[in-house]
Amino acid sequence: MPVLSRGRHRNPKRGACFMELASYLAGERWSDHPACTHPLLAALARLVNDNIGDQSRAKLVRLVPSIIGLASDDLRVDARIALRCATMALPVAAAERQLALAVSVLAAEEMLARLEGAPSGRLSERSLRAMREVPHAAEQARRFSRAARITEKGFRRYAAPNAVQLAVVGIVQACIADPDTLLRRLLEEAIADCEAVIHGTETAAPEVVTPVHA
Repeated sequence: MPVLSRGRHRNPKRGACFMELASYLAGERWSDHPACTHPLLAALARLVNDNIGDQSRAKLVRLVPSIIGLASDDLRVDARIALRCATMALPVAAAERQLALAVSVLAAEEMLARLEGAPSGRLSERSLRAMREVPHAAEQARRFSRAARITEKGFRRYAAPNAVQLAVVGIVQACIADPDTLLRRLLEEAIADCEAVIHGTETAAPEVVTPVHA
């Protein structure tokens, strides 16, 4: 069995990143971009794999089977991943990253509302909690978001991937005691979010939603 390590690897004998191991277990061609996993979730997994320590990375192995089969064209998957990343990183990120992360929260919420036929401007309780941690950035993000309307294509190609990248970097560089644990939890919860959308496994009561100006 390949050992998890940073970066790409030519073959299993040289080790594996998280997604290469997923391709191996799924019986696909050796790749860090396997077809068995949603591209944005795979991108998050690669970033987490490459930005945590060796001991923490070894703990990711148990998550690999759960990511296999999580593939879908449903844009709600992208939005859920982006929202999970932005809300988890926003309260701990340095000040210079907070505005971009707050904008990512609002963009993901707006896209989900559009896709689910919900009122524009709603915020889940989780997003509200994150935004309350950074009131100045949150207010700036609201002003910016009112002046911009992102397309579904633009969200998938740019906004959602940027949210994932910003979140991982924000957590890695945050002044917190154990960023590795937070990164691992981010990946775990993003996988659970994808399972809920793709396989319909969500059983918990829906979160309270509140207008964005509350």
